[in-house]
Amino acid sequence: MTDRPAPTPNHHGVLLLRLAGPLQSWGDRSTFNRRDTRPEPTKSGVLGLLAAAMGHDREEPLDDLNQLRLGVRVDQAGTLLRDYHTVSDYRGRPLPQAGVNAKGIQKPTSPAKHTHVTTRYYLQDAVFLAAVTGPTELLTTLNQAVRAPMYPLALGRRSCPPTQPLCLGLHHASLEQVLRETPWQATRQARERYATQLGRHHNRGRSVYPARIHLSATLEDPAGDDVRHDVPLSFAPRARSFTTRRVHHTWLSAPTGFPQPDTTDDNLPDADAGHDPFALLGW
Repeated sequence: MTDRPAPTPNHHGVLLLRLAGPLQSWGDRSTFNRRDTRPEPTKSGVLGLLAAAMGHDREEPLDDLNQLRLGVRVDQAGTLLRDYHTVSDYRGRPLPQAGVNAKGIQKPTSPAKHTHVTTRYYLQDAVFLAAVTGPTELLTTLNQAVRAPMYPLALGRRSCPPTQPLCLGLHHASLEQVLRETPWQATRQARERYATQLGRHHNRGRSVYPARIHLSATLEDPAGDDVRHDVPLSFAPRARSFTTRRVHHTWLSAPTGFPQPDTTDDNLPDADAGHDPFALLGW
Protein backbone atom coordinates (compact mmCIF):
# COMPACT_ATOMS: atom_id res chain seq x y z
CA MET A 1 0.00 0.00 0.00
CA THR A 2 1.52 3.31 -1.09
CA ASP A 3 1.27 6.48 0.93
CA ARG A 4 -1.12 9.11 -0.31
CA PRO A 5 0.85 12.10 -1.71
CA ALA A 6 0.74 15.24 0.36
CA PRO A 7 -1.43 18.04 -1.07
CA THR A 8 0.40 20.89 -2.77
CA PRO A 9 0.08 24.44 -1.38
CA ASN A 10 -2.41 25.21 -4.18
CA HIS A 11 -4.83 22.55 -2.96
CA HIS A 12 -7.66 23.39 -0.61
CA GLY A 13 -8.78 21.59 2.52
CA VAL A 14 -11.26 22.01 5.36
CA LEU A 15 -10.41 22.70 9.00
CA LEU A 16 -13.18 21.47 11.28
CA LEU A 17 -13.88 23.05 14.67
CA ARG A 18 -16.33 21.88 17.33
CA LEU A 19 -17.63 25.01 19.06
CA ALA A 20 -19.20 23.92 22.35
CA GLY A 21 -19.25 25.29 25.87
CA PRO A 22 -21.52 26.31 28.74
CA LEU A 23 -21.93 29.78 27.18
CA GLN A 24 -21.35 31.30 23.75
CA SER A 25 -22.06 34.80 22.42
CA TRP A 26 -21.77 35.73 18.74
CA GLY A 27 -22.69 39.40 18.46
CA ASP A 28 -22.78 41.45 15.28
CA ARG A 29 -24.90 44.50 16.14
CA SER A 30 -24.11 45.26 19.77
CA THR A 31 -24.34 48.68 21.41
CA PHE A 32 -22.74 50.14 24.53
CA ASN A 33 -25.28 48.81 27.04
CA ARG A 34 -26.62 45.82 25.11
CA ARG A 35 -24.70 42.79 23.80
CA ASP A 36 -26.80 40.55 21.57
CA THR A 37 -25.93 37.15 20.17
CA ARG A 38 -26.83 35.54 16.87
CA PRO A 39 -28.20 31.98 16.99
CA GLU A 40 -25.01 30.60 15.42
CA PRO A 41 -21.32 31.59 15.15
CA THR A 42 -20.40 34.61 13.05
CA LYS A 43 -17.48 34.75 10.66
CA SER A 44 -15.88 37.53 12.70
CA GLY A 45 -16.11 35.37 15.81
CA VAL A 46 -14.58 32.29 14.17
CA LEU A 47 -11.80 34.29 12.52
CA GLY A 48 -11.17 36.07 15.81
CA LEU A 49 -10.66 32.68 17.48
CA LEU A 50 -8.23 31.63 14.75
CA ALA A 51 -6.36 34.94 14.94
CA ALA A 52 -5.96 34.52 18.70
CA ALA A 53 -4.67 30.98 18.20
CA MET A 54 -2.02 32.26 15.78
CA GLY A 55 -1.01 35.07 18.13
CA HIS A 56 -2.15 37.92 15.87
CA ASP A 57 -2.38 41.35 17.45
CA ARG A 58 -5.64 43.23 16.98
CA GLU A 59 -4.00 45.74 14.62
CA GLU A 60 -2.63 43.09 12.25
CA PRO A 61 -4.23 42.77 8.78
CA LEU A 62 -6.70 39.95 8.24
CA ASP A 63 -6.11 39.31 4.53
CA ASP A 64 -4.89 35.74 5.12
CA LEU A 65 -7.90 34.75 7.24
CA ASN A 66 -10.56 36.56 5.20
CA GLN A 67 -9.83 34.35 2.21
CA LEU A 68 -11.30 31.41 4.14
CA ARG A 69 -14.89 30.34 3.41
CA LEU A 70 -17.08 29.37 6.39
CA GLY A 71 -19.79 26.79 6.90
CA VAL A 72 -21.64 26.24 10.18
CA ARG A 73 -23.78 23.24 11.16
CA VAL A 74 -26.11 23.50 14.15
CA ASP A 75 -25.76 20.28 16.13
CA GLN A 76 -27.38 21.57 19.32
CA ALA A 77 -29.13 24.94 19.15
CA GLY A 78 -28.98 25.67 22.87
CA THR A 79 -31.19 28.21 24.61
CA LEU A 80 -31.00 31.99 24.98
CA LEU A 81 -29.81 33.38 28.32
CA ARG A 82 -30.33 37.04 29.33
CA ASP A 83 -27.77 38.27 31.84
CA TYR A 84 -28.67 41.46 33.72
CA HIS A 85 -25.84 43.88 34.67
CA THR A 86 -25.49 47.19 36.47
CA VAL A 87 -22.34 49.30 36.11
CA SER A 88 -21.08 52.01 38.47
CA ASP A 89 -17.81 53.77 39.30
CA TYR A 90 -16.21 52.30 42.43
CA ARG A 91 -14.99 55.81 43.37
CA GLY A 92 -18.56 57.08 43.61
CA ARG A 93 -18.21 59.43 40.66
CA PRO A 94 -21.03 60.01 38.17
CA LEU A 95 -20.75 57.89 35.07
CA PRO A 96 -19.74 59.45 31.72
CA GLN A 97 -22.09 59.47 28.78
CA ALA A 98 -21.39 57.95 25.38
CA GLY A 99 -20.71 61.32 23.73
CA VAL A 100 -17.29 62.98 23.78
CA ASN A 101 -16.15 66.60 23.81
CA ALA A 102 -13.81 68.29 21.30
CA LYS A 103 -10.79 66.76 23.06
CA GLY A 104 -12.18 63.25 22.72
CA ILE A 105 -13.04 62.97 26.43
CA GLN A 106 -16.39 61.52 27.44
CA LYS A 107 -18.84 64.08 28.77
CA PRO A 108 -20.37 63.59 32.22
CA THR A 109 -23.99 62.56 32.45
CA SER A 110 -26.38 65.41 33.04
CA PRO A 111 -28.20 65.10 35.35
CA ALA A 112 -25.56 62.98 37.09
CA LYS A 113 -26.14 59.24 36.74
CA HIS A 114 -24.36 56.80 39.00
CA THR A 115 -25.63 53.47 37.60
CA HIS A 116 -26.00 52.11 34.09
CA VAL A 117 -28.11 49.06 33.31
CA THR A 118 -26.54 46.79 30.71
CA THR A 119 -27.83 43.55 29.21
CA ARG A 120 -25.83 40.60 27.88
CA TYR A 121 -27.28 37.71 25.85
CA TYR A 122 -25.67 34.27 25.59
CA LEU A 123 -26.39 30.89 24.06
CA GLN A 124 -26.20 28.20 26.73
CA ASP A 125 -25.45 24.51 26.08
CA ALA A 126 -25.07 24.97 22.31
CA VAL A 127 -22.88 22.88 19.99
CA PHE A 128 -21.83 23.90 16.48
CA LEU A 129 -19.56 22.52 13.78
CA ALA A 130 -17.65 25.32 12.07
CA ALA A 131 -15.77 24.37 8.91
CA VAL A 132 -13.37 26.75 7.17
CA THR A 133 -11.99 25.98 3.74
CA GLY A 134 -8.96 27.53 2.07
CA PRO A 135 -5.35 26.82 1.06
CA THR A 136 -4.02 23.67 2.70
CA GLU A 137 -0.80 25.38 3.76
CA LEU A 138 -2.71 28.02 5.75
CA LEU A 139 -5.10 25.47 7.23
CA THR A 140 -2.19 23.28 8.35
CA THR A 141 -0.78 26.26 10.24
CA LEU A 142 -4.19 26.99 11.77
CA ASN A 143 -4.67 23.34 12.76
CA GLN A 144 -1.44 23.44 14.73
CA ALA A 145 -2.21 26.85 16.21
CA VAL A 146 -5.66 25.87 17.53
CA ARG A 147 -4.12 22.84 19.26
CA ALA A 148 -1.42 25.03 20.90
CA PRO A 149 -2.83 28.59 20.87
CA MET A 150 -0.77 31.68 21.57
CA TYR A 151 -3.68 33.48 23.30
CA PRO A 152 -6.68 32.07 25.21
CA LEU A 153 -9.52 31.07 22.88
CA ALA A 154 -13.15 32.06 23.36
CA LEU A 155 -16.55 31.42 21.82
CA GLY A 156 -17.34 34.98 20.79
CA ARG A 157 -16.54 36.66 24.12
CA ARG A 158 -13.64 36.27 26.55
CA SER A 159 -15.94 34.94 29.27
CA CYS A 160 -16.94 31.97 27.07
CA PRO A 161 -14.12 29.38 26.91
CA PRO A 162 -14.63 26.33 24.64
CA THR A 163 -14.80 22.75 25.83
CA GLN A 164 -12.70 19.97 24.32
CA PRO A 165 -12.30 18.66 21.73
CA LEU A 166 -12.17 21.97 19.89
CA CYS A 167 -10.25 20.97 16.77
CA LEU A 168 -11.49 17.98 14.76
CA GLY A 169 -8.63 18.08 12.29
CA LEU A 170 -7.87 18.87 8.68
CA HIS A 171 -9.95 17.17 5.96
CA HIS A 172 -9.44 16.97 2.21
CA ALA A 173 -12.99 17.16 0.85
CA SER A 174 -15.53 19.85 0.01
CA LEU A 175 -16.93 22.07 2.73
CA GLU A 176 -20.43 20.62 2.44
CA GLN A 177 -19.16 17.05 2.23
CA VAL A 178 -17.21 17.40 5.49
CA LEU A 179 -20.28 18.82 7.24
CA ARG A 180 -22.39 15.94 5.89
CA GLU A 181 -20.00 13.15 6.87
CA THR A 182 -18.99 14.27 10.36
CA PRO A 183 -21.08 12.51 13.05
CA TRP A 184 -23.55 14.46 15.14
CA GLN A 185 -21.72 16.30 17.95
CA ALA A 186 -24.58 16.95 20.38
CA THR A 187 -24.11 16.00 24.04
CA ARG A 188 -25.07 12.51 25.22
CA GLN A 189 -28.04 13.93 27.14
CA ALA A 190 -29.33 15.80 24.08
CA ARG A 191 -28.92 12.72 21.87
CA GLU A 192 -30.82 10.51 24.31
CA ARG A 193 -33.54 13.13 24.67
CA TYR A 194 -33.89 13.28 20.89
CA ALA A 195 -34.18 9.48 20.66
CA THR A 196 -36.87 9.48 23.36
CA GLN A 197 -38.82 12.28 21.68
CA LEU A 198 -38.54 10.60 18.28
CA GLY A 199 -39.92 7.35 19.69
CA ARG A 200 -42.81 9.23 21.28
CA HIS A 201 -43.45 11.11 18.04
CA HIS A 202 -43.79 7.82 16.13
CA ASN A 203 -45.81 6.09 18.88
CA ARG A 204 -43.19 3.39 19.50
CA GLY A 205 -43.33 3.17 23.26
CA ARG A 206 -39.52 3.21 23.32
CA SER A 207 -36.60 5.37 22.25
CA VAL A 208 -35.79 5.34 18.53
CA TYR A 209 -32.16 5.58 17.41
CA PRO A 210 -31.99 6.59 13.71
CA ALA A 211 -28.84 6.20 11.65
CA ARG A 212 -28.97 9.78 10.36
CA ILE A 213 -30.37 13.14 11.38
CA HIS A 214 -31.14 16.33 9.49
CA LEU A 215 -29.32 19.39 10.84
CA SER A 216 -29.57 23.00 9.71
CA ALA A 217 -26.48 24.61 8.20
CA THR A 218 -25.39 27.98 6.85
CA LEU A 219 -22.80 27.96 4.05
CA GLU A 220 -20.92 30.95 2.71
CA ASP A 221 -21.88 31.28 -0.94
CA PRO A 222 -21.34 34.22 -3.37
CA ALA A 223 -24.70 33.33 -4.94
CA GLY A 224 -26.50 32.96 -1.61
CA ASP A 225 -29.86 34.64 -0.97
CA ASP A 226 -29.02 36.00 2.49
CA VAL A 227 -26.49 38.63 3.60
CA ARG A 228 -24.41 38.70 6.79
CA HIS A 229 -22.52 41.80 7.93
CA ASP A 230 -19.84 39.92 9.87
CA VAL A 231 -16.65 39.86 7.78
CA PRO A 232 -13.95 41.63 9.82
CA LEU A 233 -11.73 44.15 8.05
CA SER A 234 -9.99 45.18 11.28
CA PHE A 235 -10.10 44.12 14.93
CA ALA A 236 -8.23 47.26 16.04
CA PRO A 237 -10.08 48.59 19.14
CA ARG A 238 -10.35 52.15 17.73
CA ALA A 239 -10.87 51.16 14.10
CA ARG A 240 -13.09 48.08 14.10
CA SER A 241 -14.78 47.64 10.73
CA PHE A 242 -16.74 44.94 8.93
CA THR A 243 -18.16 44.16 5.52
CA THR A 244 -20.77 41.77 4.16
CA ARG A 245 -20.84 38.27 2.69
CA ARG A 246 -23.53 36.12 1.12
CA VAL A 247 -24.74 32.82 2.57
CA HIS A 248 -27.36 30.20 1.90
CA HIS A 249 -29.24 28.07 4.40
CA THR A 250 -29.81 24.36 3.97
CA TRP A 251 -30.39 21.06 5.79
CA LEU A 252 -27.72 18.37 5.86
CA SER A 253 -28.20 14.67 6.59
CA ALA A 254 -25.46 13.60 9.02
CA PRO A 255 -24.73 10.30 10.80
CA THR A 256 -26.08 10.23 14.36
CA GLY A 257 -23.26 8.08 15.69
CA PHE A 258 -25.61 5.90 17.77
CA PRO A 259 -23.81 2.56 18.47
CA GLN A 260 -26.72 0.41 17.23
CA PRO A 261 -29.02 2.55 15.09
CA ASP A 262 -32.47 1.33 14.06
CA THR A 263 -31.79 0.63 10.40
CA THR A 264 -34.15 -2.30 9.71
CA ASP A 265 -37.48 -0.67 10.58
CA ASP A 266 -39.33 0.47 7.45
CA ASN A 267 -41.45 2.89 9.48
CA LEU A 268 -38.50 4.98 10.63
CA PRO A 269 -38.19 8.46 9.07
CA ASP A 270 -35.98 8.31 5.97
CA ALA A 271 -33.13 10.79 6.21
CA ASP A 272 -33.07 11.08 2.42
CA ALA A 273 -36.79 11.80 2.15
CA GLY A 274 -36.57 15.25 3.69
CA HIS A 275 -36.17 16.58 7.21
CA ASP A 276 -38.85 16.63 9.87
CA PRO A 277 -38.87 20.29 11.04
CA PHE A 278 -40.57 19.39 14.34
CA ALA A 279 -38.45 16.39 15.34
CA LEU A 280 -35.75 18.41 17.15
CA LEU A 281 -38.48 20.28 19.04
CA GLY A 282 -39.91 17.05 20.41
CA TRP A 283 -43.19 17.23 18.47
